[in-house]
Amino acid sequence: MSTSRRDFLKSGAVAAAATLAVPGLLSASDRIAHSPLLTAPGAEPFVLELAAEALGAARDAGASYADVRVGRYRRQSVSTRERRITGVADSESYGIGIRSLVNGSWGFAATSNMTKEGVVKAARESARIAKAARSAQRRPVELAPTPVVKGTWMTPVTRDPIDVPIEEKVALLFAANEAALKVPGVRFVTSGMQLLREIKTYVNSEGTETTQTFIRVGPSFSATAVGQGQFQQYSEELAPRGSGWEYIQSLDMPGNAAKWGAIAAEKLGARSVEPGRYDLILDPTNLWLTIHESIGHPTELDRAMGYEANYAGTSFVSPPEEKIGKLKYGTEIMNIQGDRTQEGSLARAAWDDEGVGADKWLIIQKGMFRDYQTTREQAAWISKLTGVKKSHGCSFADSWESVQFQRMPNVSLLPGTKDIGLNDIIAATDRGIVVKNRGSWSIDHQRYNFQFSGQAYYEVKGGKITGMLKDVAYQANTPQFWNSMDMIGGQKSYWLGGSFGDGKGEPAQSNSVSHGCPPARFRNVNIVSTGRGE
Repeated sequence: MSTSRRDFLKSGAVAAAATLAVPGLLSASDRIAHSPLLTAPGAEPFVLELAAEALGAARDAGASYADVRVGRYRRQSVSTRERRITGVADSESYGIGIRSLVNGSWGFAATSNMTKEGVVKAARESARIAKAARSAQRRPVELAPTPVVKGTWMTPVTRDPIDVPIEEKVALLFAANEAALKVPGVRFVTSGMQLLREIKTYVNSEGTETTQTFIRVGPSFSATAVGQGQFQQYSEELAPRGSGWEYIQSLDMPGNAAKWGAIAAEKLGARSVEPGRYDLILDPTNLWLTIHESIGHPTELDRAMGYEANYAGTSFVSPPEEKIGKLKYGTEIMNIQGDRTQEGSLARAAWDDEGVGADKWLIIQKGMFRDYQTTREQAAWISKLTGVKKSHGCSFADSWESVQFQRMPNVSLLPGTKDIGLNDIIAATDRGIVVKNRGSWSIDHQRYNFQFSGQAYYEVKGGKITGMLKDVAYQANTPQFWNSMDMIGGQKSYWLGGSFGDGKGEPAQSNSVSHGCPPARFRNVNIVSTGRGE
């Protein structure tokens, strides 16, 4: 049975009206909290049969090693503006990707022809490409050892968001929009969500066989206020998560939307910042993006070795022999952890796309750079420098038709030993600026010089917030910035942000990654005004 666009929009309007009459809309999170977790599905016998055919064909074609990924991806997005549905997209993709190692070189091929003939043809093609690539190979591929594993895993969820009716999703978004529109001065509101369910079976010629189901959700909300001859927008930092529908409901978007809209209206009365040097206090809702750009990307080993120079750039954390254990990245209170195990995070997994178990390790320890992000191939490049001979499990592909390569795990700033929060840092600051939520950003190709802004800014004088500012951006270079950090929040102020889509590679792929951090203070940072002088 098909539904016309007119019927769908009509049902959306009915859903909007129903938000005031559905008592379970805002209390469902309490109900779901007591629901059992969904069970992780195992591999389908048909999928394992095709994987065996592919591995056999790759070996027969000369591969010394081969691996197979079968993926089924269901992606959905819903977007609204005020009382209208502005977009609904729902897509599904299914296929197999085969990677072969022949004479120290990689080859890759993929197909959606899920038959014996289809996968055998793709496997032979991957081996043929590997042979052709040998002349361009910088060095023979050497894979770090990893245990053979068999198992299943699933993002812990109680309700799969893909299975939630569209009408329920629209009702929640419309309720949030309606609440924000009641705030004086708020004229425009947008809200939405991105959802993903990925079921991936991985098999390699060493005997590893895993099936994982990933669930990710990415909500959004933005309000625009008009008045005093201007307009101001405020976007709430609703962190995407590796979680289920229960997380969306726990945010209580309808219950908080008026508060978020009021911040947009408050920005109408903010005064433009006076450029100069200030002590900068970054809320976790802003700091996570600075971590992503100035720490996450430059510590990717392929980038540091020049493999990403043509597209994503290089890294100032290079060459490895001059940086590992020698680069003073920041102050002693700076500890940065790579982590594929973190609860609720977007990059959480049991195994990566090479069958390597999820790892957790220090990239930066007490301000000193210690290690990069690695795959099985990359581990050998720096093992003599780090003493680490295993992969950190950073191999990932965004689709069955994409080849896996090094992607960022969750990269987080660990909280300090004193369990203080944002208000404690403000109280200890004589002249500063608080920045909340992410705004625009710019950083050079080596991830060295940068400029970041935010969504809301507050002036601090004598340990107190004295008013709201606008047009604020902070500038620094990466080591200068992190070596100016002198105060950091504790565990109670730790917050997990992240990005639903982070691009890298040619052809480009998108990775989901989280970054946790407490609030932190940075001394004597250069602040510029982004205003136009009206």
